[in-house]
Amino acid sequence: MNRKNKALEFVDAAYDIHFTGRHVEITDSMKDYVIEKVSKIERFMNRIIDVNVILDIQKLDNRVEIILKAANTKITSSACCTDMYVSIDQAVDKLEAQILKYKSKLQDHHAKGHADLNMQVNVLTPRQISDDLDIDDEFSKKEEFDRFKPHRVVKQETRPLKTLTYDEAVMKMELSGDAFMLFKNEVDQKLKVIYLRKDGNYGIIEPANS
Repeated sequence: MNRKNKALEFVDAAYDIHFTGRHVEITDSMKDYVIEKVSKIERFMNRIIDVNVILDIQKLDNRVEIILKAANTKITSSACCTDMYVSIDQAVDKLEAQILKYKSKLQDHHAKGHADLNMQVNVLTPRQISDDLDIDDEFSKKEEFDRFKPHRVVKQETRPLKTLTYDEAVMKMELSGDAFMLFKNEVDQKLKVIYLRKDGNYGIIEPANS
């Protein structure tokens, strides 16, 4: 089956591939190539929900980032070189390697069927005060003070609070590439925060009254 036919076949697939182009116009040829490569992941990973592919060109760097979501598991991979198609190949290869590395653990985790609780997440953005602002004059007015509050909520998201073992928490951190994650420990049912330390290790924080 050629690449074009593979792309047409994918239209009826159970999940979507979303494309984002940064400093690059994504051609049909690029999309077909990504679809052909990513569809091979189905051999190793079922229950795929969606895939986000970000293509970015910065001078000579052709960067590809792939974010795959499957059954509440996020898997991220990226690659960068001087050729966009080679970057796509490398990013997909890394994605496949991550899935194969943790395949048995992912299957065991999904088989447990823990019910996830939903967490409400507020996304804040800082608001900067202009360097040329006359603080003495401006902050004497309440309306000006309100206008320059340091933060505001720009978006609200809902995320699942997962029940995990320590091994599963580390696995999800390595697959997602996130800096931290809040979870409930499967053994003691307490809330924990796992985060990536500067030395490359993982730290786990447990609130005293969790």
